[in-house]
Amino acid sequence: MKSAAIGLRIHSGWGALVAVAGVNGAQEIIDRRKIIVIDPKAAGVAQPYHFIEEMELRDAERHLSKCASDSKRLAVEGLREVSAKLSDRGFTLAGAAILLSSARPLPDLDEILGSHALIHAAEGEFFRHAFRQALERLEIPVTGIRERDLDDHARKTFGKDATEVHQRIDGMGRLLGPPWTEDEKTAALAAAIILNGH
Repeated sequence: MKSAAIGLRIHSGWGALVAVAGVNGAQEIIDRRKIIVIDPKAAGVAQPYHFIEEMELRDAERHLSKCASDSKRLAVEGLREVSAKLSDRGFTLAGAAILLSSARPLPDLDEILGSHALIHAAEGEFFRHAFRQALERLEIPVTGIRERDLDDHARKTFGKDATEVHQRIDGMGRLLGPPWTEDEKTAALAAAIILNGH
């Protein structure tokens, strides 16, 4: 089995996933997809903290708990499918990277609900946490990399080849076709960093 790694850049209700194989500057994109971790028809799940802003604390906690459980289950299903498809093609997942924000640790729920900025931060953290729990459940080693530190990690991992690796990943959209946005590029670089660390 050949080693592969996945990178994830998370948004409200979904994550952009890119799977990478090959090391030492010979990265190959072997899978990319959007993993949706909410039921789009359910109320208040895409932005759970916005939805509970005016609720009593107990009801708010109940809603968050249900959303968290559902999102984790959907993340497990999506990631299990990726892992199985890669395994069928002869790849084993060496690890995963989740891109993190630079936000400070979150306060208690009542304080979060009193600040619109904290509500946004909490929602980002909420879905990153769902993916992290899913990866842990599937026993895929997971590393968090702050997005603003990604270039530093690339330099430490690839040394003088970091710029070339970066440029190659940026240009892969020409071969792969769309989507190849900032989501896919940063997820792919994070995955390559994880893979080269093994």
